[in-house]
Amino acid sequence: TASQIDGLTASYMEIHKAGGGIGFTVDNTRAASEDVLLDLYLQRLRLMLRNGTTLLESKSGYGLDTQTELKMLHVIEKAKSLQPIDISSTYCGAHSVPKGMSEADGTKDVLENQIPAVVAAMKNGEISVDSIDVFCEKGVYETESSKQILLAGKELGMMINFHAEELNYIGGVEMGVSIGATAISHLEEISDEGIQQMASSNAVAVILPTTAHILKLKHPPVKKMLEEGVIVALGTDFNPNAYCVSMVTVMNLACIMFRMSMEESLVAATLNAAASVGKSDMHGSIEVGKFGDLVMFDAPRWEHIIYQMNASEIISHVIKKGKVVVSK
Repeated sequence: TASQIDGLTASYMEIHKAGGGIGFTVDNTRAASEDVLLDLYLQRLRLMLRNGTTLLESKSGYGLDTQTELKMLHVIEKAKSLQPIDISSTYCGAHSVPKGMSEADGTKDVLENQIPAVVAAMKNGEISVDSIDVFCEKGVYETESSKQILLAGKELGMMINFHAEELNYIGGVEMGVSIGATAISHLEEISDEGIQQMASSNAVAVILPTTAHILKLKHPPVKKMLEEGVIVALGTDFNPNAYCVSMVTVMNLACIMFRMSMEESLVAATLNAAASVGKSDMHGSIEVGKFGDLVMFDAPRWEHIIYQMNASEIISHVIKKGKVVVSK
């Protein structure tokens, strides 16, 4: 599969190996100050809030070295108190193998340098990190390296929430289920056995329509997952390759691309999305005892949030913990 970029046809991994994609963003993130990153982050969070998001997962992963990964995690931590959205923080130092390193070198750096530094910052009260992520992929971090990194995070109290089976099948799902993953994302190349194991384990499948659409990837077998009892969540996968701040846009894409029903996409974008970051006890549905997070639409029926491709324009109010934080 290939994507069209500047009129040239190149696969994701071809761009990646040439130093583009993640590598390009890493260079710019390393060069940026914490203040610049925080300003950009708050701008994007405001857009997400206006589009109805009240809880999100935010990852590091564009540093690939201890200093910059910590810088990103500090930015995420600062933003938690500066705006209304609840943020679940994920450390993703193994998002890509750093330039000049082998997979083994990258794994060693994450295990021996980055994770200890993240844990030290957590113990000092500088940051709080909920989950650990790895780009488990052929030519990046293969299954065994990914397992080592994920288990290291789990042993320190982090939930496992990682990329798997996006571009190639390498048994990442089966590995993730075997070590107790909370959530596994992308899954375009998931096997039938992987689907069965996810259904049995209650690991959440985080489906990301924007990335599948933009990179022209094979569609993940979402209907089969649903039929077999997998808990399916939706996410924007907001990043430089998929600049989407609107979950209602994602819901529309999921219905069109993956044939999800409107009801399935609604649950996937709310309750199941909250479950993917371990927060469905207090988020994701309107129930007594949960936070009063609501989005109000100016529409004749709830289905219009998916039916109207400009649905963010009909959001009239966003309510966070009972307080109106966005009003049209």
